[in-house]
Amino acid sequence: MRAPVAVAPDQSLPEREVGPVTQTDIVRFAGAGGDFNPLHHDPEFARAAGFPGVLAMGQMHAGMLAAWLTDWCGVEHLREYEVRFVAPVFLGAVLRFSGEVAGVRDGVAELTLRAIRGEDEVLRATARVAVT
Repeated sequence: MRAPVAVAPDQSLPEREVGPVTQTDIVRFAGAGGDFNPLHHDPEFARAAGFPGVLAMGQMHAGMLAAWLTDWCGVEHLREYEVRFVAPVFLGAVLRFSGEVAGVRDGVAELTLRAIRGEDEVLRATARVAVT
């Protein structure tokens, strides 16, 4: 087991950039999660629904953000993770993950996290992780 990370209030987490999101990424996630909504694989259906094309499942980028977080802190130290979907993610998107320590109390850090596409926030999250 990894030792908990050492943090301080207002500390920034190391950023990560992922992407561009491909149709293969979406199809693989659909197969793994069983989400075969045509918004994620049928461009005409997505356009008829008012989108410019197919979009990634929200749980896909929520999972990517969680993986980035646990690469940093260790999954064994994750105590809570909550997300809010803000905007859709389309093919070709490059996402930048970032976060900061909002506070530390009794060996647990409260984190605010986000996924940004260009200048647009697509996902907001909070997490609690055990720290030193």
